[in-house]
Amino acid sequence: MSVGLRDLVAQHWEALEDHSPTATGLLRVADLPVATVIGSVVAAIDHRGSRHLLVPIEPHRKVRGGLDGPGLILTKRPLEDEAGRRTFADLCCARLDLNDVFTGLCADVLKNVEAQPADALRVLYRQLDRWRALFQTRSNVLGVEQQAGLFGELLFLTRLLERDPGAQRLWLGPLGHRHDFASAQHAVEVKASLANDGRRARIHGLDQLDGPSGGLHLYCLRLEVTGVGGENLNDMARRILQICEDESAVRSSLSAAGYRFVDAAHYENTRFLVREERCYAVDHRFPRLVTSELQAAGLSINVTDVDYTIDLSSEPPVPIDVDEAASLVVDLLREGA
Repeated sequence: MSVGLRDLVAQHWEALEDHSPTATGLLRVADLPVATVIGSVVAAIDHRGSRHLLVPIEPHRKVRGGLDGPGLILTKRPLEDEAGRRTFADLCCARLDLNDVFTGLCADVLKNVEAQPADALRVLYRQLDRWRALFQTRSNVLGVEQQAGLFGELLFLTRLLERDPGAQRLWLGPLGHRHDFASAQHAVEVKASLANDGRRARIHGLDQLDGPSGGLHLYCLRLEVTGVGGENLNDMARRILQICEDESAVRSSLSAAGYRFVDAAHYENTRFLVREERCYAVDHRFPRLVTSELQAAGLSINVTDVDYTIDLSSEPPVPIDVDEAASLVVDLLREGA
């Protein structure tokens, strides 16, 4: 099937090359006999002779960034012709010497769009990731402790996405924010531990437990590594991509957090079981070191790079109950909308 599509799209490009546009910014286009729910996929040629595959998208959809040459360029492109105004995800081969490779990629995209025409943009992303994985070397993979930390964040993100498919906007930790999840007035810090006994949370810096005006909560999990049962990072990542509304944003955050799909085989056999979940309201009674309270006590803060451990094995502090923790999620979503 893909061999036929390869010949098909190549023939369309070759016919378009006979009358390629001469002005910068113009495309010569031809509809391909591969349809999505909002229109046909389009082959195109620009004034340089570069080949394009245009996948139709709704005008409000965003197109993933980060693919801007030298071999491939992906952009959002509106086009207007006698058929009216249409919007596309424009995949362009920027190097003429790679046209044959680009044709193979586009044939795979077309094959999968035929099979899943309801969300062609998601199909395009999936095929791009598969092809790019062929040429990527192994990245710095996450160790077991790092996997456990990211697993905890993804578990909390899943809870948010089940209530609001756009909740990935609240996951700010991978982007350098001091808290893992934050809205305008509220924040949540997630800590996962593999310890068999005790409840200890490692805190990084004097501002990690200093919350915004609406409050901060500390979400603590005790995980167990297992060879059978449970879930691994791959399971969590796939589930999140299925239920989120912005797959591109989630992929970018996963990459920033150190998880890349090209390394999926490395994570397949490390599975986690959740043994305990606790959520704490972090207020003035909670054991912590924060700049504001140290300054209020008359201490001059000239120390940096402070890491410390909080022992939560005994009470107080007392965790909030399950219902209150659920309402926290609702409030966080409402504030972040």
